[in-house]
Amino acid sequence: MSVDSKAFALATDALTPTINRRVINSALKDEQALNATFIGQERAREALTFGLGIDAIGYNLYVMGEPATGRFTLVKDYIERQVARLSSPDDWCYINNFDEEREPVALRFPPGGGKVFQKDIAQLIDDVLDTFPVAFDNPGYQRKRASISRDFEQKYDEAIDAVERYANANDIAMFEESGAITFVPIVDGKPANDSHVATLSKQQRQHFYTLVDELENRLSEGLLSLPAWKRENSERLRELDRGTAEQGIKTLIKDLEHQYAANLGVMKYLKQLKTALVDAILVIHQEEQKEEKSDDFDKKIFLEEQLLPNVLVANKRDDAAPVIYEPNPTYQNLFGKIEYTNINGSVFTNYRMIQPGALHRANGGYLLLDVDQLIEQPYVWETLKLAIKSGRLRMDLPQQDVGMVNNITLNPQPIDLTVKIVLLGSRDLYYTLQDFDDEFDELFRVLVDFDLEIPVTRQTLFDFVGKIRAHLASLGLKGITANAMCRLVQFSLRKAEHKEKLSAHFADVIELVNEAHYFCAMAGASEIELGHLITALDAKKRRTGRVSQTLLNDIKEGHVLIDTENKAVGKVNGLTVLDVGDTAFGTPARITATVFAGASGVVDIEREVELGQPIHSKGVMLLNGYLGNKYAQHFPLTLSANIALEQSYGHIDGDSASLGELVALISALTEIPCLQTLAITGSINQYGEVQAVGGVNEKIEGFFDLCQYRGLTGTQGVIIPKSNAINLVLDATVVDAVKKGLFHIYTVETVDDALTILMQQEAGKLSSKGRYPKNSINYHAVNRLYNIALIVSGGDGE
Repeated sequence: MSVDSKAFALATDALTPTINRRVINSALKDEQALNATFIGQERAREALTFGLGIDAIGYNLYVMGEPATGRFTLVKDYIERQVARLSSPDDWCYINNFDEEREPVALRFPPGGGKVFQKDIAQLIDDVLDTFPVAFDNPGYQRKRASISRDFEQKYDEAIDAVERYANANDIAMFEESGAITFVPIVDGKPANDSHVATLSKQQRQHFYTLVDELENRLSEGLLSLPAWKRENSERLRELDRGTAEQGIKTLIKDLEHQYAANLGVMKYLKQLKTALVDAILVIHQEEQKEEKSDDFDKKIFLEEQLLPNVLVANKRDDAAPVIYEPNPTYQNLFGKIEYTNINGSVFTNYRMIQPGALHRANGGYLLLDVDQLIEQPYVWETLKLAIKSGRLRMDLPQQDVGMVNNITLNPQPIDLTVKIVLLGSRDLYYTLQDFDDEFDELFRVLVDFDLEIPVTRQTLFDFVGKIRAHLASLGLKGITANAMCRLVQFSLRKAEHKEKLSAHFADVIELVNEAHYFCAMAGASEIELGHLITALDAKKRRTGRVSQTLLNDIKEGHVLIDTENKAVGKVNGLTVLDVGDTAFGTPARITATVFAGASGVVDIEREVELGQPIHSKGVMLLNGYLGNKYAQHFPLTLSANIALEQSYGHIDGDSASLGELVALISALTEIPCLQTLAITGSINQYGEVQAVGGVNEKIEGFFDLCQYRGLTGTQGVIIPKSNAINLVLDATVVDAVKKGLFHIYTVETVDDALTILMQQEAGKLSSKGRYPKNSINYHAVNRLYNIALIVSGGDGE
């Protein structure tokens, strides 16, 4: 008894979505569309607005969604528009702490003030270099210096003169040469040399030696205070130099004190600066007085290294609050770093070698971070939480805490931190952090949840077109035709596998536009047309289609056995979808089942050889539940059956083959053949209801390609769950074939519907007496199971 399958067939207009061309045409002409930030995502938009608007501790944001959904672009663009009305944050600089150089001091300035202060100190340095050493060449200074030197020389000369007078009185001549004093006897009115001394008598020589000893003792006693005189002289000269330096910088510092009178931090710094600057000037003065001046000594660099502020963060008065994205959130990239240099083999650093991190640059604004990158970096997550909780940004070096070699380093003063952290991460990571980090919920109270699919409304279509137009403008294109825009909308619907929902993976649409732009430029056109998009899609299909083409060739060449004509018992064409890289394609797979007397139940061969993944194994296990519920209400379900996906050598997951497996099993059980011209996909529950599956478009097109190669006969087609009809966004080639009656797409709600179509026979409904109509599929299934139960139990089997 044959049945008509047309009742289950879908009409042509049900195979593709209906696109509102009026809205698209309107959006192509309306300039307001170019201002679109979000496409749909109302929940995310509301959460983002709330999170940015609330000013309270702990209300940082976690943006949840999958990569390539436009999260980053949309969030950053939206934040920048929201914060344009906020004022620019303060500047921060580090200055030398003259009391403790290892602890640089942080100074805060209004926007732009940091650079102004740095410029003022640079001008002070120039003024100091202009003032000195000119001040030391002043005649007044030189006279004072000469007077001090004369006082010292006078004391020295008086001591020497007293010794010389005593020597002359005793016929001893005193000579001074190169700072050395010698005594020589006078013989015959002339100083005697060594030969003359030798001619003297022993008594005369002894008299002379005694006098020389006495004179040397007198000289030592007279010069006993010489070190004290020298110290006094040096101290007076230093005081003169210091006083001269202080007098020279007094007016220079006073000007700065008047300018920064309202800034207590700067005033404290200027007070310390006076002493430090005088010391630096004295060092420069000493270098200038050296006979051999060092070529490496640069006066300006010497002063800048000690005095010039290190502007860590500089803003402009008219700037908005900063929005910073750090793609590589290492410890140093986030919290800043202290650089080192090598001087004569020694490692050296100072406050001017402190470099800012992303948190410094984002202070007073917003910092965007990829949380999956963040948590992979050592020490970063815990340090970030500490900074948020304390509102203070420290620059601690983590390597010192793990036993690494400690160089002499700095401990900069912490700065006040006011920043809103925006984490971008996956759904799984969000729930993982909630489970394992008790502080996460306290610090990131605002969840911005991005949907994977966006309902098609007038507004979302309008925004979709606007974003495309904005991207085309950035590419320098004049525009896009209405037909091409409709094709882009259809492409997005196909990515979402839904007639009424756009894919949130907007990056895929942009990728297609970029590729179409290439072919548009090759053709010398100024706007993208439908042909450019079709060429781009075909080109990508060819570039990424080696695997799918190889599998199709294996079927064409007979290496993989798939029939597309006639009937067979226990054999069904299943539909599978494979994801390879960034592409997905469908390919048919033969499902076979064998049934024989026994009590081992339904055996999933894939599971037995450990190729079947959990979800696939679950689908097969449901078959026992269906068979028992459907057929074995009055006798024990006893059978042995094997089910396999033939010529499948990799791991299999998903339950979309469970409907095909059940049909193959019932065919083997009843020995009623199934049409090989059809392929089937769908999952089932224990009550025989057919459930939706994924990848339905690719599955249909995979079987269609094979049928098209072998020749469309008008009998071929596919069977899909009725609940999948909303997911159909099929290629124009398939739609055209269905329209011409060369290919068919059937939808089913129950296993009985699928049996009816594939076996071309009524499945049969249970009567009020609990029996199925004679010669129906279910009638034969019950009888066969009953006979197997008798055989296994030792009955007649008839």
